[in-house]
Amino acid sequence: MTSKLFFVTVILFAGCLLFQEITFAEDAKGTPYSFFALCMDTHDDKHRTIEEQNKMLHELGFDGVAHLWLKGLPERVISAKKHSLNVTQVYFQVNLLANPAFDQNLKNVLPCLKGQNTQLALLINGGKPSDAAIDDKAIEVIKQIDVIAKQSDVRVVLYPHINSWLEKVSDAVRIAEKFHTKYPDRKIGVMFNLCHWAAIDKSENLEQVLTLAKPYLAAITINGTDKPEEIQSKKGDWLQPLDSGSFDITILYRLIKKIDYRGPVGLQCYGIRGDAQEHLMRSIKTWNNGMLKTSIP
Repeated sequence: MTSKLFFVTVILFAGCLLFQEITFAEDAKGTPYSFFALCMDTHDDKHRTIEEQNKMLHELGFDGVAHLWLKGLPERVISAKKHSLNVTQVYFQVNLLANPAFDQNLKNVLPCLKGQNTQLALLINGGKPSDAAIDDKAIEVIKQIDVIAKQSDVRVVLYPHINSWLEKVSDAVRIAEKFHTKYPDRKIGVMFNLCHWAAIDKSENLEQVLTLAKPYLAAITINGTDKPEEIQSKKGDWLQPLDSGSFDITILYRLIKKIDYRGPVGLQCYGIRGDAQEHLMRSIKTWNNGMLKTSIP
């Protein structure tokens, strides 16, 4: 009887281990990425309200939504919760030449984001692109914003944007490194934005840029685009639905997995005209059939 009980126990234990291995394997095959949409409203021919936008995104299968600037943010949060969406990011402008350098209403608006695990993405202007001479000034402004953001459990991330002072991923990494050296108790992140990268860089540099950003990489935004060389020669379009453009998006998918990035991925829709529902439907279908099925070679 004792031997039979021991045998059954061993079998059950082995079964549990096997179940755990299967479960972990399935988790590894699944997606760790939260897929959200940004700027889907800026050129929508239907001029949808925030409520209509969030309803549409939920029905299409998006996990989250981003919000441009502070106006309407409390309304966005209430509506997003209603439609089971996370407010993944809020975009916020900084001008290092202004005094104050950012909208002081930030401290009054951000509390509505508490508990959302939201990122505050900074677009920073006020100097020549990539000019490191004003890094110290920028770091102090970012510190001020970070103090406000942390009170609402919001994480600050740096958004490289073409023609801005913070233009390149390398600029964002440089600032993040200096920031963490000066304020080791605080943590800010860096973004990679495919369209802005394609507007200023070369195709062969993509892996190098993502690898550089990896230690600080907090968000990635993607879209359909032509190759950097075509865009920079004025022969290509840098903002398209995800199923369009000459740039092979699966190259980026593979690199995202290669560097083991596990954060949110945003669908950049700025400047895409027509009915937003139509191009969003095309893009999320491409995402589901692409990123979720692409493996590292």
